[in-house]
Amino acid sequence: MMEKESIFQNLQRIADAIVALFGKNCEACVHDLTSLQNSLIYIRGDVTHRKPGAPATDLLMKMLKQNSGKAVDMQNYKTTTADGRSLKSATTFIMDSTGRPIAAFCINLDTTDFYNAGQALMPFINIQENNRQTNTETFAHSAGETVEALFVHAVEKIGKHPASMNVDEKTLLIGQLEENSTFLLKGAVERVARMMGVTKFTVYNYLKKVRNNK
Repeated sequence: MMEKESIFQNLQRIADAIVALFGKNCEACVHDLTSLQNSLIYIRGDVTHRKPGAPATDLLMKMLKQNSGKAVDMQNYKTTTADGRSLKSATTFIMDSTGRPIAAFCINLDTTDFYNAGQALMPFINIQENNRQTNTETFAHSAGETVEALFVHAVEKIGKHPASMNVDEKTLLIGQLEENSTFLLKGAVERVARMMGVTKFTVYNYLKKVRNNK
């Protein structure tokens, strides 16, 4: 058996074991880096809804080009699906006997259900001394960081991940952001749209609805 075939077979078995352990919210992928146009040769789980034959992701392509062409692993980083679900991800490069990166082993864990469960438990574990509210402040280095902080606070107030919100809850989310002057910041609509997993035109429609109700 050729070295490449042996590596891919072993990675596929590891992918099966990881998804069997972590369940339906987990996905494990094997990429063939010698064929980037259709690099995904094996996928177990269905988090990103891709099929074998899919191309390498934009992030994977960037990782291959960074650090003077040397592939460097990334662990425990955040990604977002097209429909707004938040994932924890990891990418590990596998080298052949010559030290050349031949495969990428990727794990994606959908944290949406865990986020919603955590929000449901927060009222039982939060303690407010003498019912006094503690103010929090994010010392942002850019307008984008401020928008993200306002977005997180609004989502926490509603108590559900945006990907699982219904239309009324999404309208309420936009209303919270509007109330906190989020959309006065440049690029806020586009950034909020990315975090919600919708188009900027959808955000504008929610915003128009909120402003008309006022």
